[in-house]
Amino acid sequence: MTQVKQIAIHVDGACTGNPGPGGYGVILDYQGYRKEISGGFRMTTNNRMEVMGVVVALESLKGPCETTIYSDSQYLVRAMTEGWARRWKANNWRRNKKDKVLNPDLWDRLLNLCDRHRTSFIWVKGHNANPENERCDQLATEAAGKHNLPADPGYESIRA
Repeated sequence: MTQVKQIAIHVDGACTGNPGPGGYGVILDYQGYRKEISGGFRMTTNNRMEVMGVVVALESLKGPCETTIYSDSQYLVRAMTEGWARRWKANNWRRNKKDKVLNPDLWDRLLNLCDRHRTSFIWVKGHNANPENERCDQLATEAAGKHNLPADPGYESIRA
């Protein structure tokens, strides 16, 4: 029987203005092998970048894995650990009878990826001398500051 890879994933999102140019930073750590991923968009939100970081990280995995995801976003961690995101999907992307969920495109991608991988989410305090979180923040901030960033279609299409 094949052993499932256990991967630590650290993520952070950043936005210059909210909305504004934004980016995500990711560190994947597997048995001491470390990979950094980052990207950005010309107009987005901080919450989208927090979720996008996890989506990009999980999409980069070659096969089903057991992942522990570390994030300083309580929004992201609580949505996943407390079952909010699954309830939102079951309620046709509504938080309640009148309020639509923001970012259903990313939540849907994330939930589908979580069906493929065994995931656990752990909240870490941001800007608290956690080296991986600090590095992810640096990657996200640098990505948000790049010139000629692409459009975030999930953000710009619904606000057009």
